[in-house]
Amino acid sequence: MAKDLTPQYTVPGIEREAAGRLIDVLRLRLHALNDLHLTLKHVHWNVVGPHFIAVHQMVDPQVDRVRDMADDVAERIAALGGVAQGTPGSLVEERTWDDYSIGREEAIAHLGALDVVYTGLIEDVRSAIKVVGEIDPATEDLLIEQLRDLEQFQWFVRAHLENAGGSLTTARADTEAEAARAARAAKS
Repeated sequence: MAKDLTPQYTVPGIEREAAGRLIDVLRLRLHALNDLHLTLKHVHWNVVGPHFIAVHQMVDPQVDRVRDMADDVAERIAALGGVAQGTPGSLVEERTWDDYSIGREEAIAHLGALDVVYTGLIEDVRSAIKVVGEIDPATEDLLIEQLRDLEQFQWFVRAHLENAGGSLTTARADTEAEAARAARAAKS
């Protein structure tokens, strides 16, 4: 049974029921961003191998920006009259994806797995934009800005996974583990 997230009040020009739909979409975006922040820090702490420092340093600015994105989403939820649930319990209970599956691993394997993570996240943001775009241009604008940054982060990751012919080593991978294996195999 879906939660009723209709707020008692909201921003001028948006009906309360519409604000509830926006809050519902944004709560999963908040969970996804909080999860991504933790996943990126996990990669930062557990990456090893010859490209350790490059990946270690590439990930930290992404972590910082993702934290800012989560803050923006949480503040938008609050402005709409909702409650920004940022607790680990609510994230785990409500998320629609599995936990990141790669532990201590070479840089290329983590990058392959992150490519899959970013693909799923970007697809979800695009779907959210379609929903909120019919209700509220301010929320849509927020998500579009975040989409641009997430796509850029994926581009940074993919630059390590692309061969000279322009093909991604992870192109056929559907899971993080498959992508990590494909990336490792291509670099061997």
